Parts: sequence; C-alpha cells; structure tokens
Amino acid sequence: MEITITQAANPKMIAVLHVHGNVDSASYEQFQQTAADLIAKGARDMVLDLGQTPYMSSAGLRALNVIYNSLRDENATRSNVSAGVVKGTYKSPHLKLAAPTKRVLETLKMSGFDMFLEIHHDVPSAVASF
Repeated sequence: MEITITQAANPKMIAVLHVHGNVDSASYEQFQQTAADLIAKGARDMVLDLGQTPYMSSAGLRALNVIYNSLRDENATRSNVSAGVVKGTYKSPHLKLAAPTKRVLETLKMSGFDMFLEIHHDVPSAVASF
C-alpha cells in the first residue's frame, strides 16, 4: 500500500489521503499511523480517497474507526452521536470518504460505516462538503 497526501482548501485546510492498494492486516498500521501523524500535526478535517483501494479488511475498518474517533467532534457526546446515527441525522463533520471502489463500498455498507461517514463520488465533492 502507498499513501500520498495532498492539501485542499475550502476555505479551511483539508488533508486528503490518497490510498493506493489494499488496507488489510499487512497495511492497516501504516494507514492508521499516517492519519495519526497528520492529526498530531494539527489536521482536523480529512478526506480519505479510496478510489485506488481494491480491498479493505476488518483490520482496515478498525483503523478507519480509530481515525474517525481521533477526529470526532469534541463537543459531541457518545450518546448524542449514537442517537444521531440511529436516526440517520449524524455524519462525521471532520472525516469524509471519496470514490471507494465497488468492493470497498460494499464492505463499508455491510459494516455500517456509511451510517456515520459521508461517502462521495470523488475527492472534489468530498472537499466541497466541508
């Protein structure tokens, strides 16, 4: 797996991680650590470009959940977020997904990640959603 990072402004800075390759038990730590490093450097809004990610395993989903939790709104309580997810009214304001491949999109839907993460068709629309 290879990850390239770009910055987009709309009007605030948004980190875009372009993930090339599978996110699985062999690569999830790199995926998670790359995002953690950006967050430690001050990134507060992030797009994950999954257009070149053919497969995401349960290890990749766990890493995605860690990234989501790291970017979670400090003012949102767990109960408020949970209630919003159940009602379909809550989506993460700080983490967006872009262009997931068909297989990854199916994995995200089956695991329920689409209930709290916005999924966009491409990076520009994900960036514009902030």
